[in-house]
Parts: sequence; C-alpha cells; structure tokens
Amino acid sequence: MKRSEINAVIKKFEKLMDEHGFLLPPFLSFTPEEWQTKGHEYDEIRENMLGWDVTDYGLGNFDTLGLALITIRNGNTNMKEKYTKTYAEKIMMCDEGQVSPMHFHWNKMEDIINRGGNDIEFKLYNATRDTEQLADTDVEICQDGRRYTVPAGTVITLHPGESLSLYPYYYHEFVIPKNGKGPALIGEVSMCNDDNTDNRFLEFLGRFPVIEEDEAPYRLLCTEYPAAKD
Repeated sequence: MKRSEINAVIKKFEKLMDEHGFLLPPFLSFTPEEWQTKGHEYDEIRENMLGWDVTDYGLGNFDTLGLALITIRNGNTNMKEKYTKTYAEKIMMCDEGQVSPMHFHWNKMEDIINRGGNDIEFKLYNATRDTEQLADTDVEICQDGRRYTVPAGTVITLHPGESLSLYPYYYHEFVIPKNGKGPALIGEVSMCNDDNTDNRFLEFLGRFPVIEEDEAPYRLLCTEYPAAKD
C-alpha cells in the first residue's frame, strides 16, 4: 500500500469514530515525531502491538480486500508474567464492498460488535480439525445471548448494536454491503490477540502490508514504533 493511502484511511477512520462519539486514548494521536521522544513507560504499547493497523493482506487491493483496525488494549501470550491481561479490545472500520477474508483462530475467542454505520454480513463454517478446511457441518451461533444452529455457509447479518461470538476453529468472513450507508464501525472484545501466530486464513495471505513511502506518515502503525528513548 502507498503511505498516502494509509494516511487517508486513518483520517477517514478518525472521522467515523468522531461521528459515532467513540473516543480514543491519548497515545493514538501521537505523531511520528512525538513517538521519537517516548521512553520505556510506553513499552506496553510497543510490545503488545497496540495502535493503528491498516491491512490489504498483502494483495494491494484495499478497496475490496482490506480492513482498518486499532488495538486499544491487549495482553501478551509470550510475556504473561509482565503483561497479565487475559483480554483484548479492538475497534475497526470496514467500508462498503470491503471483505475481511475467511479465517479462524486456533486459540482466540472473540465477540464482534456492530458499533454503528452499515450492516456486517458474516459467512460462517466450522473448520475440520485434521485438514483445517471448510467443514460441511452445521454451525452453532451465539448472537447476543441467543443460541441457534445454521447450515454451513449461512450468512448472518449484524445490524448496528448486534454482536456475534466466534470460537476457535470457526471459519468466518465478513463483508460490508454496497447499499449507500458507508462504512461499518466494528468492535471486538476477545481473549489476548496475537496476529503473528493465531490467524489461519483459508487461502494464504499476508497479515501486514508492504508500504510504498510516497509521503510522510500521519500516524505510525503498530508495527512501526521506534525503540524507547533512554
């Protein structure tokens, strides 16, 4: 992705959160220059990958296959003694026509919440345990405290305010319909999140973008923080 494209996505994301009254902690407004001055008091942000995250899954087609995220809080499964949180929280923006591709998590359970804007259309499958492919078996749904069963591949629509629980080995893909309502603001509450080791995409995809530096960064991504200033 071009840096200019990432900058534009972050600014659009900020505007969407402002429209819905979703306020962020101070570190998410730090400029790249301010990050150069930050010491070890911000190690939790660096080491747990908190902050801005814009991905095109390595395919360079963000408008149709992409997602913008912010990890607001997170533990660390590799540093449990230092970071004892067992939970994580994200806020995400997915625009009309964009897809978050089919994947599951080996360890993480999560709730996805429609915080406002457009609908979210989920397609769900169980994963086979031996080959980790799509299983042709009924999927148990837990949606806002209601449990029911649907055939594999059923589309579940989340309207604003609704949520869906996703368990390990639940393949899930979501898309935002093209209906003129704009992007969806999406929340995630989950167990600790590790995007480096706990994402199993149905088709091989990259998790983080390769960036073409065509302008200065507006915000640093969670993979770009400089080392702490001593």
